[in-house]
Amino acid sequence: MKRILILMTILLCIFGCSKKEEIPDEEIIENKEEVMKELVLKIDDQEVKVNWEDNESVEALKDLALNQPLTIDMSMYGGFEQVGEIGTSITRNDSQTTTNPGDIVLYAGDNIVIFYGSNSWAYTRLGKIQNLNNDELKELLGNHDVKVELSLK
Repeated sequence: MKRILILMTILLCIFGCSKKEEIPDEEIIENKEEVMKELVLKIDDQEVKVNWEDNESVEALKDLALNQPLTIDMSMYGGFEQVGEIGTSITRNDSQTTTNPGDIVLYAGDNIVIFYGSNSWAYTRLGKIQNLNNDELKELLGNHDVKVELSLK
């Protein structure tokens, strides 16, 4: 009987005396909102839908756009892409790839490239534009240098 009483006392102390740390609901909501924020791409003030990759480079872009939009002056290059410096080097995981119109990649760790044609090179994939066909991409990107804005929404 003493053993049972001692065992019950020990169990009561272990489970009854430990205090579970509670996180305030407001903090949970704030953290959830930060995680839920989506990276938004505008090209010359036109918002385009992008299917973003799930990788460290995209997370680094989100960090850069956290407090204010990241604006990138792009330049036409090679008749098939727009290239722009992001102003800092971010995590990259380059692999040899062939791009297609609408692909968004990281080049050399500090340049974003948006394709309206194709190319083969070592890039880190960032995303793919969803709501524009090849002709619309060429019209948007293939006639003049553009300004790109990345923000969180």
